[in-house]
Amino acid sequence: MIRIDWIHNRVSRDEYYYSQHGDQERQNDNLTIAEVEQALLNGRILERYKDTGRGESCLVAGFTDEGKPVHVVCGKRGDCLSIITVYIPGPPKFKTPYERG
Repeated sequence: MIRIDWIHNRVSRDEYYYSQHGDQERQNDNLTIAEVEQALLNGRILERYKDTGRGESCLVAGFTDEGKPVHVVCGKRGDCLSIITVYIPGPPKFKTPYERG
């Protein structure tokens, strides 16, 4: 099971990478790498997903230093954190950063 302290540790040690999709989605929402790091470092795990062939993953909700909400779906690949997708949560999928719509 992926734990938030493990995620914090990997981000702090720069032991993570973006999938091609994750980096594209980050750019689509005009999020910087620093903002994603901020959200991961102060975030909490909202949902956990079972292994669907690429390993287990989870949804982390956090905020940038300026208060912008960010969702990051990430997984564990070996000893590294893999950032699968990144987006700014909003309607209709999410009422709030922590509550589905």
